[in-house]
Amino acid sequence: MDKIASLLLLVVGVINVLPVLGVFSAARLSQAYGIELDGNDLVILMRHRALLFGVLGGFILYSVFVPGYQAAAMVMAAVAMLGYIFLVWQVGGYNASLYKVMLVDLVGIVCLAGAALIRCLSPASS
Repeated sequence: MDKIASLLLLVVGVINVLPVLGVFSAARLSQAYGIELDGNDLVILMRHRALLFGVLGGFILYSVFVPGYQAAAMVMAAVAMLGYIFLVWQVGGYNASLYKVMLVDLVGIVCLAGAALIRCLSPASS
């Protein structure tokens, strides 16, 4: 069961680390989110967002191999993913690309919930 939890966390880590590619290309960010990045201010903010997701995703992936960090990684991932889903729901009027990101985050939340449930029910965590 621990291997399943690790695999689920691996999926969550990959979901969160993939946006780091946007650090290197504003065009990639524009394509991924279906938005026009008008001006350097928005490019800087979006590239920084990509960098932060790289840090978060890297930490989640690290926790797959160092289980002592998994609880913190799961909380951080849950806050990031649920926060995005909440903002999409609250603001509304989003494009198809942002909807796809939300769907990916929903997959991540399901994987995260599965990993957390396995960890909580695991005899080693008692």
